[in-house]
Amino acid sequence: MDREERAKLLDQLRAELLRLETQRGRGIVENPGRIRAIKRAIARILTIEREEKG
Repeated sequence: MDREERAKLLDQLRAELLRLETQRGRGIVENPGRIRAIKRAIARILTIEREEKG
């Protein structure tokens, strides 16, 4: 996966995380485990980005 694809995926994940956290605030989350999975995926992408820079 190249840098552009990771950036695109990161934007999509962040948008989905925002949507799910908004749902959680209202008390109507369909899949609460998905929030944790998205946070982990974001962390993995950011780790890869940092490793490539340094």
